[in-house]
Amino acid sequence: MIFQTSIPYSTDPKPLPGVAPLAADGWIIHDDAFAAQMAKRDQLLTQQNMQVVAYADPNPDALAEVLTMVLAVIHNRSGYQIDQGRAQRPDGIWVDLNGPPLEIAARLIQEDLLLHEKRSGEWTLTAGVLCFPASWSLHEKIGKGLTRIHEPVPQYDQNINKRVARLFDGVQPGRPLWRRNVLTYADPDLFHPRTEAAPRAGDHDGKFLRSEHQAVVRLPKSAAVLFAIHTYVIDTTCNAASQK
Repeated sequence: MIFQTSIPYSTDPKPLPGVAPLAADGWIIHDDAFAAQMAKRDQLLTQQNMQVVAYADPNPDALAEVLTMVLAVIHNRSGYQIDQGRAQRPDGIWVDLNGPPLEIAARLIQEDLLLHEKRSGEWTLTAGVLCFPASWSLHEKIGKGLTRIHEPVPQYDQNINKRVARLFDGVQPGRPLWRRNVLTYADPDLFHPRTEAAPRAGDHDGKFLRSEHQAVVRLPKSAAVLFAIHTYVIDTTCNAASQK
């Protein structure tokens, strides 16, 4: 089981979409679960690649731009080293920078990476690496627009859909935005895929608190939008005991 010791922001309920400004490099977060989460990501990307990676004819330039932006951020981060076509993570693991750029980027940082591009007037999920799904399936959503992606979410009505579309339209390069969700689970496993036909049920009162820091990032050259998800999981019983 992989846990953070805390979540660094309020987990009080907020109405959708609940966005706020973020520092230019704030969409990449390095926390106390880095080594364990990255080991899990490496395992999933190596052993279950078909389940955690999907493409729907993305713009190759946008994919390359994601990796370029990740490298630009981590270049100045403590614990990283970039040298002659490879990069070393803070956990000491070297990552070859030659290969599928989105998957390489996903081996360097804790965030899941979902690329969206405008297709037929709607923001559409064209590529993704989703190692830590919170009860949804990447392959069920790939190639779909925002409206269809969020169809099973009761709170995601037409008004929210329009606001999210405007958010994607309006986010500026170097000025990312972020929101968060807060869920409770009985099972703390980070890899928690579910299809729409088998929705989550029975674990809403679990002792594990799961929250996603979701960043919306404009790619300046391709004009695509990256949705970067940083997942926190804490054991509320242990945290409560430690505070007594």
